[in-house]
Amino acid sequence: MRVASLHVYPVKSMAGMAVESTEVCPGGLRDDRRWMVVDASGHKLTARERHRLLHALPEPDGTGGLKLSYRDGSLPPLLVPRPDHAPDVATDLSRLTTATSSTPEADAWVSEVVEEQARLVRLDDPARRPIGASHGGLPGEPLSLADAGPVHLATEASMARLNDWLTASDESGIPIGRFRPNIVVAGDIEPFAEDAWRRVRIGGVTFRFGEHCDRCVLPTIDADTLTGSKEPTRTLARHRRWDGKVWFGIRLIPETYGPLRSGDQIEPLEVATVDSAS
Repeated sequence: MRVASLHVYPVKSMAGMAVESTEVCPGGLRDDRRWMVVDASGHKLTARERHRLLHALPEPDGTGGLKLSYRDGSLPPLLVPRPDHAPDVATDLSRLTTATSSTPEADAWVSEVVEEQARLVRLDDPARRPIGASHGGLPGEPLSLADAGPVHLATEASMARLNDWLTASDESGIPIGRFRPNIVVAGDIEPFAEDAWRRVRIGGVTFRFGEHCDRCVLPTIDADTLTGSKEPTRTLARHRRWDGKVWFGIRLIPETYGPLRSGDQIEPLEVATVDSAS
């Protein structure tokens, strides 16, 4: 097995970007989900409701700042510097009460995207936000602005099986990017084999299993057309439903830190016995 591709999402719910290499750091992958958009009261705004966020293209500048552009060119590109020593603003994101403000220009830019008054904020230090115990975290383990876990892994084999289910129901297949994984795995493995991985080495970095990844509405939104449908949630519910939720992929928690590269070998170190649909 090997890493087929690596992906980071610099701003929560904005478009992601494929990278050839990255670094596993405290809280997740370098440059992954360190920024997010909040409304005037500090409530997080996501593409679940604000689909236009998926056409916003963030690019890290290498210094902790961002370059923002919009897919259709309707907004001018904007450079957002790293907000050192900027004041904090309140947020209601789980296990995080404040985040660092950016600039008035950045706030105006994201307000145009979500079509309401909004702010762009940054998590300056992932140590400020722990992984929840209910998501597999141990005390003090840091987390980015991701919903629940630092690293999301999915496999091409599982995606192929899901697309088989979809086409068998006369539905169109979907790209794996709908699930916004960080690590995509290629290799001769069974669909949903990752359900059983409890420790895994990827390149020179080891991870432990945090939890299976329950799926929200976001994979039902076409990132090109920004339109929603009932798929793939409806099909997943027929094959991958337990505890009242539908599941695809796993969340991993780093045990060590270091570089990851596309093509790195993947070795499960501990494998559990599980009963999951495949």
